[in-house]
Amino acid sequence: MLYLVSTPIGNLSELTKRAVEVLSSADFVYSEDTRHSLVLLNHYQIKAKLVSYQKFNERERAIEIVEKLKEGKTIALISDAGTPLISDPGNILIKELIKNELPFTHISGACALVSALVLSGLSTQKFYFAGFLPEKQKDKKELIEEIRNLKSTLVFYVAVHDVEKTLSFLFEQLGSRKFSLVRELTKKFEEVIRGKLGEEINFTKKGEFVLVVEGKTENENETKSIPELYENYLQQGLDKKAAMKEVAKAKGISKSEIYQHLVKLEEKSNVKK
Repeated sequence: MLYLVSTPIGNLSELTKRAVEVLSSADFVYSEDTRHSLVLLNHYQIKAKLVSYQKFNERERAIEIVEKLKEGKTIALISDAGTPLISDPGNILIKELIKNELPFTHISGACALVSALVLSGLSTQKFYFAGFLPEKQKDKKELIEEIRNLKSTLVFYVAVHDVEKTLSFLFEQLGSRKFSLVRELTKKFEEVIRGKLGEEINFTKKGEFVLVVEGKTENENETKSIPELYENYLQQGLDKKAAMKEVAKAKGISKSEIYQHLVKLEEKSNVKK
């Protein structure tokens, strides 16, 4: 049997009794960073053999694990923190196990996205987990285009050095939505910062972050037509370019679509004249 074991996301006491029993009985424990995982195993006096399982060697390790399972070995897979496969390696292995009809199960426990969602104060009824945003700007925009109109709460993992530019990017793409920035979950310096995208925030630039953003909500601007909104923004003193940008945010579509829509309306108006 292969066990996918959830490990603490901060506080070592989060490891469940069942997880301790499974890790203690495993012939091998595969983990991302064996030095990091050794701290956890030593804390619980677990003597299982640690083997590295990382993104760059995942396919090789998956084949190795399949062979060990066929020999009758008991194996556990853990990530550095939280639940395996959630923004961590493991999917290739699961596909190999299914293909070879080998058994596996999950030993439940901590998961950062769930804890952050619960602490956020935003809706927990429906949510979309986006993980880490892509590195390339083009890929980021494509992802946001797919999810901008979801009424589900959006959850992102964010590296400490990307927090400010991610908040700025999401404001540009989604407008002034409520958000919750959660850092150092379950640790001594756990912190939850709530605000609206576009506002300045103060936060400690250290630790692990989860960003939770409000899903799309209906507002007065959404019920107005594109020309009405455009005229409203012009009357507020915005230039044409800025007005189109604000309309795009309000309607959840691109500026080019707004421009094309306004051009067509102008053409129809000229034809009638």
